[in-house]
Amino acid sequence: MASSVVKETLGTLNKDSYVNLLSKLIGESRYVQNNPPELIPQEDRVVKHVLDALLPLSTKTGGGPLVINHITYFTGRGNLIVEYPGTEPGKILSFVGMHMDVVTANPNEWEFDPFSLSIDGEKLCGRGTTDCLGHVALVTELMRKLGETKLKLKSTVIAVFIASEENSAITGVGVDALVKDGLLNKLKGGPLYWIDTADKQPCIGTGGMIPWKLHVTGKLFHSGLPHKAINPLELAMEALKVIQTRFYKDFPPHPKEQVYGFETPSTMKPTQWSYPGGGINQIPGECTVSGDVRLTPFYNVTDVMKRLQEYVDDINENIEKLDTRGPVSKYVLPDENIRGSLTLTFDEATNGVACNLDSRGFHVLCKATEEVVGHVNPYSITGTLPLIREIQDEGFDVQTAGYGLMATYHADNEYCLLSDMCQGYQVFVSIISQLED
Repeated sequence: MASSVVKETLGTLNKDSYVNLLSKLIGESRYVQNNPPELIPQEDRVVKHVLDALLPLSTKTGGGPLVINHITYFTGRGNLIVEYPGTEPGKILSFVGMHMDVVTANPNEWEFDPFSLSIDGEKLCGRGTTDCLGHVALVTELMRKLGETKLKLKSTVIAVFIASEENSAITGVGVDALVKDGLLNKLKGGPLYWIDTADKQPCIGTGGMIPWKLHVTGKLFHSGLPHKAINPLELAMEALKVIQTRFYKDFPPHPKEQVYGFETPSTMKPTQWSYPGGGINQIPGECTVSGDVRLTPFYNVTDVMKRLQEYVDDINENIEKLDTRGPVSKYVLPDENIRGSLTLTFDEATNGVACNLDSRGFHVLCKATEEVVGHVNPYSITGTLPLIREIQDEGFDVQTAGYGLMATYHADNEYCLLSDMCQGYQVFVSIISQLED
């Protein structure tokens, strides 16, 4: 009985209201691109539109039951916690992770203006439609409907709109600071749905990421006299082969990856190569190979970083034993007391997440998805969602979902489908209704 009242009262997504709000948010996307130091987002530009929608239904204005808390750690970079109070103390569910920053967009490479909403049938086009302003607008519409209807619920429903998800160069801005200050502690009382994935299915596993740089030092010399050089390009290739071989031996496919449906196991590979420059007839003195490790959540990034450093240390100590390339290729010049060397460094690493498949929050999400979308097919990827592992480690039941399109995630010509967002709204309503029973 309770669930049917919830569904009847909350109804379906108000498409006109949603598109109108989304248009305002995409209009701010130029100013919330996150790529410091050049581009530092001003998330409060998005907050303003959310507040315009919800403040008239809040306790601050006396117009409704919504309890709104605008929390800012850096000027212009706010977070927003919106609470719809339930009647039963401690009974709670939350929608978190709708972030108000976006990745960069170059208008010259798009078929339409990334910084204004354009509509092509069901397609809603612009930077942030899939990731993640489309979800900001969607959850805002859900909270607006709760505020308007004043639906009597046992559960408290909380929405947390966050700053600074797309880049971790500046910390203490978004959800990390909220968790540190204990402002999300009450969310541990029920499932926390992180709304920042895609394709309308539960995302039950994500990968960790370790960005690495391998700086290789050789000896610069004329390419016509290669016996007097240490070729850092050859050294990098041979060293990387050893490092990768040892990595895949020490971190093989994990049995749980099949349970979670990961399409790939953990991987360690180069993605960039740079050197200082020089003539074609010059063997350079150094080069840098950069890449990442994508790690399924059943391994720990700290363990992997320690092991990678051990590989490099072993190579440096035994560099004479490393395979060479041709009769004069070498990594040591004894007469000059010169040895080639490797230096490994890491940028900030992130652990992956394996959602709890036994929790009520997961089963409710699956049932809601099957009911609304017509099928449920949970998936896992070694793409990385920052922040949520730390939240899970704090004791939250984190489940993840999203209603944009994976094919346009971080891509040029980003768009989402209005019909998918309508289904996302219905999934939220089903979650709320199920948790009332």
